[in-house]
Amino acid sequence: MNTVIAFIFMFGLLVFVHEFGHLIFAKRAGMLAREFAIGFGPKIFAFTKNETVYTIRLLPVGGYVRVAGEDPEIVELKAGQHVGLEFNEAGKVNKIIVNNKSKHPYARVIEIEHADLDHQLVIQGYEIDEEDNRLNFEVDPKAFYVMDEKETQIAPYDRQFASKSVPQRAMQLFAGPMMNFLLAILIFIIVGLIQGVPVERAVVSGVQDGSPADEAGLQKGDEIVQIEGNSISTWDEFTEIVRENPDNELNMTVQRNGETESLSVTPKVIESQGVEYGQVGVQRAFEKSVPGTLKYGVTQTYDTTKLILTNLGMLVTGQLPIETLSGPVGIYDATDQFVQAGIMTFLMWTAILSVNLGIVNLVPLPALDGGRLLFVGIEAVRGKPIDPQKEGVVHFVGFALLMLLMIVVTWNDIQRLFL
Repeated sequence: MNTVIAFIFMFGLLVFVHEFGHLIFAKRAGMLAREFAIGFGPKIFAFTKNETVYTIRLLPVGGYVRVAGEDPEIVELKAGQHVGLEFNEAGKVNKIIVNNKSKHPYARVIEIEHADLDHQLVIQGYEIDEEDNRLNFEVDPKAFYVMDEKETQIAPYDRQFASKSVPQRAMQLFAGPMMNFLLAILIFIIVGLIQGVPVERAVVSGVQDGSPADEAGLQKGDEIVQIEGNSISTWDEFTEIVRENPDNELNMTVQRNGETESLSVTPKVIESQGVEYGQVGVQRAFEKSVPGTLKYGVTQTYDTTKLILTNLGMLVTGQLPIETLSGPVGIYDATDQFVQAGIMTFLMWTAILSVNLGIVNLVPLPALDGGRLLFVGIEAVRGKPIDPQKEGVVHFVGFALLMLLMIVVTWNDIQRLFL
């Protein structure tokens, strides 16, 4: 049960932060954000606030912010169509009753001659059987369509995605991944504040009983300053030499209580996936420092980004097989292991996944933020946008292929874990 709760929390947090970035910058640019969704598929829960419907959906495979103009508008009023109109106190149309007009006895029913809800915000037409009396109605910018008794706010052109400048649209698309990177930095900072940050020098904070380090006489607080006559200034230098010398005796010089000691340590052989490396059984020292913690948050996010980009490049070039990818099932299994390891390990895992989500969404593939940013970039170069219908087809096909990839990856996860 702990793993289920942790997974739901982690998934909800990562998707919420990502989509919140899209939502905030959409609203800052004046776009109408119709829906903020966590998950896909049927609605489980929904409420409306400040023009936006907030929903939680059944399938935990992502989320989205639906901005007006990204998809074809929901209702198109045509000449000859009969609609009912309701008005606000200013005399402007605030509800357009598309069907079930009998349920709105106070609505004024007209036959449309012309309607422009993008720019002029007017509806022109005639009352039924009174074609000699042409009427002109102003429409409130926040009027609603009412279809099947469901209200949907209209979206004048200046509230649509396409009406905004290239920088505004690019920022709205980039904001989601950006928020994931910022979340990772924040989580790493929290971890640093709680447990401290690793000391850069090769300082030992603990020695495992019965380990090569214990047998050699290494103690808590020792700082390794030389190995085989070579100066050691960082923990990474120390561990790299140890890993590269399994079962090879190493002469070390350590600083202990202001004095220098010489020790000989033989790293024991550890084998993983057919590769042997050395290990001596010591723990790294940590310290608590606010400036160091802030730096730790940024550097850990940067290092994680480099590692994920390296693996992504290996995947693209075929150096890593597609079987190494994990979907929701694989991520859940890994989360279970990290939950068992403790809250700090779980938080680190969450930060890593947040970076991963940010990077994956920036990959220039259709339907992803990176793919849509690519189209905005092409528009900036060309000086005019690509045909929205053609772009829509590309994103639709891309989304279908991503769903297919998700199915394949999930099946691989199931085979790896249960078959």
